[in-house]
Amino acid sequence: MPLLTAALLAEQRRLVLWAPVGMALGVLVYFLLPQEPGALWGVGLPAAGLALGLGVLVAGWLSLWARLAGGACVAVALGFVSVWSAAHRQPPMPELPRRAVVVSGTVQSVMVLPPRGAEDSAGARRVVLAGARFATPLNHDMRPLQRTLSLTLRPDDPASLAPGAAVQVRALLRPPPFPAFPGGRDFQREAWFAGSAGSGRALGRMQPVACSNEQSFHGGLAACVASQQDFSIRLEPLRERIDARIRQVLPGPAGTVASTVLTGEGASVPRDVREEFAASGLAHLLAVAGLHLGIVLGVLMAVFRIGFSAWMWAALRWPCKELSALLALLGGAAYVALTGLHLPATRSLMMAAVVVLGLVAGRRAVSMRGLALAATVLLLVMPQELLGAAFQMSFAAVMALIAGYEVARPHLARFREEGRGFRRWLTLHLVTLTLTSLLAGLATLPVVMAHFGEVQPFFILANLIAVPLMAVWIMPLGLLALVLMPLHLDAVPLHLMGWGIQVVLHLAHSIAHWPAARMLVPHMPGWGLAAVLLGLCWLCLWRPVWRLAGVVPLLVGVLSPFFVTQPDLLISPDGGLMAVREGHALLMGGQSRDAFLVRAAWQQALALPPQPFPAEGEETPDGVLACGQDGMPDVCVLSLKGRSVLLRVRDRSDGEALLPDSLCAGMDLVISAAPLRQSCPGVRKLDRFTAWREGAQAIFLRPDAVQVVSDREVRGARLWVMKPGGHGMPTLPLAPEE
Repeated sequence: MPLLTAALLAEQRRLVLWAPVGMALGVLVYFLLPQEPGALWGVGLPAAGLALGLGVLVAGWLSLWARLAGGACVAVALGFVSVWSAAHRQPPMPELPRRAVVVSGTVQSVMVLPPRGAEDSAGARRVVLAGARFATPLNHDMRPLQRTLSLTLRPDDPASLAPGAAVQVRALLRPPPFPAFPGGRDFQREAWFAGSAGSGRALGRMQPVACSNEQSFHGGLAACVASQQDFSIRLEPLRERIDARIRQVLPGPAGTVASTVLTGEGASVPRDVREEFAASGLAHLLAVAGLHLGIVLGVLMAVFRIGFSAWMWAALRWPCKELSALLALLGGAAYVALTGLHLPATRSLMMAAVVVLGLVAGRRAVSMRGLALAATVLLLVMPQELLGAAFQMSFAAVMALIAGYEVARPHLARFREEGRGFRRWLTLHLVTLTLTSLLAGLATLPVVMAHFGEVQPFFILANLIAVPLMAVWIMPLGLLALVLMPLHLDAVPLHLMGWGIQVVLHLAHSIAHWPAARMLVPHMPGWGLAAVLLGLCWLCLWRPVWRLAGVVPLLVGVLSPFFVTQPDLLISPDGGLMAVREGHALLMGGQSRDAFLVRAAWQQALALPPQPFPAEGEETPDGVLACGQDGMPDVCVLSLKGRSVLLRVRDRSDGEALLPDSLCAGMDLVISAAPLRQSCPGVRKLDRFTAWREGAQAIFLRPDAVQVVSDREVRGARLWVMKPGGHGMPTLPLAPEE
């Protein structure tokens, strides 16, 4: 114990770096609870923990262990309270009409979607509506929705839309979908914190409505005015004009990539381009984040410093370096606002502000304390982002870069001082680029495995070419085009920018088609990802040799997908789609409204290629699954691990046609896409009603038992978990005044 105390005393200046880690643990505790805590448990208990921690800090400030205990209590309590309050500030999820309805609202944003095929050359548009109302007798005189609606317009819709416009359209709506499997991506939680009520598709063409005609717009004037007060929405017309100009000069994929890095409009990037960038490890180039902001700040600071140096009077009297950094920060803030204030860019802007303040104050600009400060602020403001890939990847990459260069900086400085010349300069820059790509890539690799189920082994080679090209050619020319765009002189820099983007597109296409460019990995459990992130924090936040102990949980988390038991059967949230894990394939059968999304999620989670169920009268080569039993074409029998399961993939009679007792005899489980009603008495059943109540199902077949895990069992009773069938809070009108 004395040795441990002495070691911690030597590192006590870095103990504050663990404050955001403690806050993250508090946020994680909230999300892991099976029941939603009330005000007493959600605020009272953390407040008591906060008071206790502060008391321990004040009373035992001279004791290292007292400071550790008190600080840990304060950090965990702050994280828990911040996420609890963020969750309870959200408006309730509304009940959406189940049939086609006329929706009126205010346009918040417009995105151009990539074309779906050769017949869809232009691509559809997605419109986000605020203050929506429904033209139904039940919803007459209802208040505007407090959440937004995302509508996909028809490809042939010629409506000219601008943020703030009042519109109406006949559409078919749907609430946020349930997870495709227990423990899968929770779209309902994401929609809850994002302020979204759901999505839908337009059945007719969108019609403009006069914002001043309150009666025809059902009171939409208030929503129109309210939406125009939002800063992000006020920038949306400018963003769309820049996007249209870029597409006019640079048609095709090069224009969509250019628009993505300059305006943040990434929804229009074609799917094949996205997949190629992901397979080659260049997906981060399509997400405006620290790389893009760092390039913008570097370019602007270089321009301002050169300008001040050319102005002799200012160079002799003003602190040009500090002024250049402040002006570059203002330009970076404008760039982040223009690209939509996304979380990674916002986090990078906060880090840049800390760097600039450190530069102005004469302190070390890039440090782990700046990263800890940015993480603390984000966890207080947007604690729900802790579970997102953007938050985890950005902080993991920056933390690894800072820690890695803390170790490598003396060696790089020694190499720089040993000699001069172009060859040594080129070698140093190549080593720096390789080290940067290696550190950031290895730090984010487990996060990519957990969220996207794949590994890109050639990411270092791709980034060695693409990142310098983005830094010295693409982004500087893009910024020049933005400056010259009001003067209509942007065509030349945009064309030059497009040449650089074409090189990156060709690079991504080539590497994506190499053998083993994308290696699929099974779904990583939550505890595995937590072990990875905690191990990475331990490895990066300490400086003594014991930091290497963080490699152990990191490796355990990375290998966790290969050691956890994978389900043998999966049932979709509506009960209509079934999958059987058989050998090196995933057999799928049935129908589902969300079949495309569910199949993709299952394939990613199990890292297996999909195959259809055997046809009637056929069976798999090993005889595990046989279909067409007793002359019933939609009935299959699964014999696996000493267990027998009867699968009724389709039932056009809606359960009225009973299954014969001869088929049910000896079965351990009966699964049906329709209600089973009186079929198979005495046998355990899972049917459409079960999926309606419990959500998606995962079945584990064991020699001693059959274990069924449901989505509702995993998520519990939380604010964002919708009622069976996806029902929300009815949007009833107010009572009339007396």
